[in-house]
Amino acid sequence: MAPKLLPAASGELIVKHARYISVHEPAIEKLADRVIRGIKEREINIENFSQHEHHPAAKDAHAVNWIFLIDTLNFCFWTPGADATKWKVDGQTGYFALCAAINRAMREGIDITNPTFYSTITVEQLERILRSDTEGTKAPLVEERVRCLHEVGRVLLDRYEGKFENVVLTCNGSAVKLLQRVVEEFPCFRDEAVLKHGDDDLQETTVSFYKRAQILVGDIWSCFRGEGLGRFDDIDAITMFADYRVPQVLVHFGTLTYSDGLMALLKEDKLLENGCREEVEIRGASIYVVERLKSLVREKLFTDHPETDPRCINAILLDHFLWDYRRKHASELEYIPFHKTISVYY
Repeated sequence: MAPKLLPAASGELIVKHARYISVHEPAIEKLADRVIRGIKEREINIENFSQHEHHPAAKDAHAVNWIFLIDTLNFCFWTPGADATKWKVDGQTGYFALCAAINRAMREGIDITNPTFYSTITVEQLERILRSDTEGTKAPLVEERVRCLHEVGRVLLDRYEGKFENVVLTCNGSAVKLLQRVVEEFPCFRDEAVLKHGDDDLQETTVSFYKRAQILVGDIWSCFRGEGLGRFDDIDAITMFADYRVPQVLVHFGTLTYSDGLMALLKEDKLLENGCREEVEIRGASIYVVERLKSLVREKLFTDHPETDPRCINAILLDHFLWDYRRKHASELEYIPFHKTISVYY
């Protein structure tokens, strides 16, 4: 059996053997200065999660099951085709459209965060819950989302009394244990690929990205501000959440460049297979760059401000900053093509 690496180690191995991407340290250093400015101006802050109108507060009874439900469904919100009408809910697109749809269902009295309900949900019920502002537009991959809900709902009911909180409590304050438990017990979170490397590609290593599983841990930490149920002594082991938009921002800042061949492929707007070499390199390099960014930010901040709390600088908050930057500067970043993959993993 091929060895299996956690995301941070996976990113290092992927970059070491990369064929289609290059990493640029001076640009990472420059981005570190931009991040430090964001920290000082509280643009990057642990409070930002619960201050968002679509997110629950830690005191909400449904908060943990809401987060688990959202992150079970948190994948692939785009539809192939340049002319495709975007799925929107309450004027929101993508992830926030999902949040808006789930919150709307709760206001309508649907017990959507309860696995007793969603473990047997039908395609028709979920289509109704995720209905778009635009008539005739459906949320993508509804059948796949129903399969994920059935899978995770049954596990929660059979093993954890229907509460994701009980999953968290079994991990004794360890983010890594929670990450491993999620990917072991809920297969739809098992975001892995096989990397061939070495002489003539004779070596194989299973690399992991665990985008949704890591964002699940990160959302619990963020919602509870790193305290109580959200206190994890090893939260630094969680990396950025490798999707298809954050790499676009990293290319924009010059920390990553794509080979001419890869850039041409992306500009053709062709779908990449989940697990193909190009996709694996883009996602792995994103993890590597943000790990380097985290280290540089800490070095610079602790030199000038030794009193800085190291818990304020982690890959979760850096990912939030980069992802938000893309949304705020969407039109500005359109010159960079993003890779497109149909996947339940991100």
